[in-house]
Amino acid sequence: MPKDTASPRLDAQYAFLMEADRLKTVERANQLMDRSRFENSAEHSWHACLLAFLMAPMASDGTNLDRAIEMLMLHDIVEVDAGDHPIHILYDTEDIAAREAAAAERIYGLLPEDLATRFRSTWAEFEAMETETARFAKAVDYLAPALQSIGAPVQLEEEREIVAGNLRRGRAVKTKDILPELFDFTKAAFAGEMPQGDLARRFAFWCEADRLKSVYRATPIADGSRKENTGEHSWHIMLYALTLADHAGADVDLALAIKMLLLHDIVEVDAGDTPIHGAVTPEAMKAQEDAEQRAADRLFGLLPDSQARSFRAIWDEFEAAQTPTAIYAKSIDRCQPVLHNLADDGGSWRTYDVKLHQLDSRIGVKIARGCPALWPYIRAKCEPWFTMRGAL
Repeated sequence: MPKDTASPRLDAQYAFLMEADRLKTVERANQLMDRSRFENSAEHSWHACLLAFLMAPMASDGTNLDRAIEMLMLHDIVEVDAGDHPIHILYDTEDIAAREAAAAERIYGLLPEDLATRFRSTWAEFEAMETETARFAKAVDYLAPALQSIGAPVQLEEEREIVAGNLRRGRAVKTKDILPELFDFTKAAFAGEMPQGDLARRFAFWCEADRLKSVYRATPIADGSRKENTGEHSWHIMLYALTLADHAGADVDLALAIKMLLLHDIVEVDAGDTPIHGAVTPEAMKAQEDAEQRAADRLFGLLPDSQARSFRAIWDEFEAAQTPTAIYAKSIDRCQPVLHNLADDGGSWRTYDVKLHQLDSRIGVKIARGCPALWPYIRAKCEPWFTMRGAL
């Protein structure tokens, strides 16, 4: 194991990623479809990315889907400082814009200079809404809250009033010239006239995916205040993949890796999450694998045939972990929980009485396989915690 694991660049990348974790505590005005609680901005960002991927067949020829997904990953990070601003409440728009610009400068400024410049540029393009890609991403973001309300089995009168106003005269109206089919679908579904066909099947899948926000993991969010849910986890590791892309090999398709991470845990809607330090017997692992395969059959089967095949192929490639892209995505998936456990004085390590050698065998080998330089860096951060507790 290398003794010198210092890396100012990795320090900066991780500082940004841990700061971005605070987005999981920014509450929005809309509720989950099951009405159990209000949504946070991190899980909203993941769900918006999924909606963009689903609606890609409607995008104009000038739209870069991969960049649109990056925009939706990054667009609300400024809310860590500036907060969320519900559309039905009047605000000083100039003040909000100034606060968000300052937040972008501070939060993206935590990154190495090249990444800070790139991420700020992506955010600024989204905000300006002048390119085809930004217009598509904004349209998805504008319609997502209305579609989430429509997808809820229980309708709330106050929320319906907000959605009605948004579709008549609010910012959602801007989408009718960008994604007219989705805008018309949203209006019809809101009126109780749910259209049929491929778009309805995509919407059904998106609604099922909302349940991922209620699947809780063993790992906490970084501040230790609660367990992380799988929706917000999926957003965060997509952000990890983008931020740590300099650790991806030359043969890695970064855009595909991000899509893998967007979809990889969707099966937990049915199969639930199984902590890596909890289910370690071959029988438990086989049972989880079988449950996830059945879940993949059902969930991806909701989609139109061509999209069902392409989404399932992405998920299958990730699960097989044989291609350079899948190996990178798998490695990234293992990085984030380690840092969260460390931030929470051990987190799930304490729950499952994890020893350092188990962390090496269960996590380290997987991270090192796709990102060889990351594991020495991460392990060096973790080793003192285990040493202090005699848990080697």
